[in-house]
Amino acid sequence: MLVSIQEFKSHLSRYVSQARSGQLIELTSHRRVVARIVGVPSTDSAGVSRLLESGMATWQGGKPAGASFKLHERGKLVSELVLEDRG
Repeated sequence: MLVSIQEFKSHLSRYVSQARSGQLIELTSHRRVVARIVGVPSTDSAGVSRLLESGMATWQGGKPAGASFKLHERGKLVSELVLEDRG
């Protein structure tokens, strides 16, 4: 749907509602498309929901496994390497 910027500003809530329901809104300035407004899909992914429901995946609300690893000190700091490289 093509909508002028002025029309969009005048009826903002209507066009945001339409974008939320899945309609693509193209904003025009001097009859040229300058922007597109699209709705944001829900954050609940159907694929993830199916995996959780089938029992193939589980989640107890914590951080993913492996997120608690620690870096070990070895060698020079990156900042030192950058300074050396600059000369």
